[in-house]
Amino acid sequence: MGNKRVLITGAAGFLGSHLCDRFVNEGFAVIAMDNLITGDIKNIEHLFGHRNFEFIEHDVSNYVHVPGALHYILHFASPASPIDYLKIPIQTLKVGSLGTHNLLGLAKDKKATMLIASTSEVYGDPTVHPQPEDYYGNVNPVGPRGVYDEAKRFQEAITMAYHTFHGLDTRIARIFNTYGPRMRLNDGRVLPAFIGQALRGENLTVFGDGTQTRSFCYVDDLIEGIYRLLFSDYVHPVNIGNPAEITIAEFAEEIIKLTGTKQKIIYQPLPKDDPLQRQPKIDKAWEILGWEPQVSRAEGLKITYEYFKSLPPEDLYKKEHNTFEGYIKK
Repeated sequence: MGNKRVLITGAAGFLGSHLCDRFVNEGFAVIAMDNLITGDIKNIEHLFGHRNFEFIEHDVSNYVHVPGALHYILHFASPASPIDYLKIPIQTLKVGSLGTHNLLGLAKDKKATMLIASTSEVYGDPTVHPQPEDYYGNVNPVGPRGVYDEAKRFQEAITMAYHTFHGLDTRIARIFNTYGPRMRLNDGRVLPAFIGQALRGENLTVFGDGTQTRSFCYVDDLIEGIYRLLFSDYVHPVNIGNPAEITIAEFAEEIIKLTGTKQKIIYQPLPKDDPLQRQPKIDKAWEILGWEPQVSRAEGLKITYEYFKSLPPEDLYKKEHNTFEGYIKK
């Protein structure tokens, strides 16, 4: 793949940085693009100087130009945590709409294959469980999460329109909860929130009664699924996630056991429109890609915990993002 060039947007983010590693290691020439609003340059600085890697600081909501040949585009630019998209709702909508439109135009011009990072949030607060790809979802378009949910739903729609109208080669990955090294400790998502609280000696905060469920996929498994999907010929949405479901209360107990802390679990009101269930049906991923998760939650959590423990103290106590103010039901 040494002569193949790939553009990865959101490259300094959690998933984007791992994709950069994978594609550099596979021999691709990687063009990494990020505006660094939520991404961190530290996630990719180990690739600086590599002959097959270059970084462009740019907001894809503006016109995107990449000189020369381009064979693949992976669009992962977007805030992905409620804390982020509640702070920057307009930018969230723009990167899913204008950003996707710009990149689809680039892909069309370059005759490149384009893969978009959609999300399980297109299912909203699901009434079907587990969630198959043919479930249309239960989304509140004007709720606090709507800016993210609807941006991703539009992203899927315009991507499919480019495929059907222009014949563009496209892929749609519906990504479920993913975790691992390079997550931001204080981005508000449940796993880093629990581990951060445990490391600081704080009680673990569960929103709601703790019976709501999530399904956590380790990042290496997710990246493998994305890689296989890109090189498949399947153009319709595919769920990529781990179907091993667990309640949030049970998950909090797992984190307490993992960290060896003695903290209690405290409960606060459930955020508005927060999904009560989240579990992917991954039959398509298995049938089409031969993919299923390989890393157990126990193994993945141990690796992730060691990563968070290695962070400098200033990261551990940086709490400006760790709030749901304005999001909790009043």
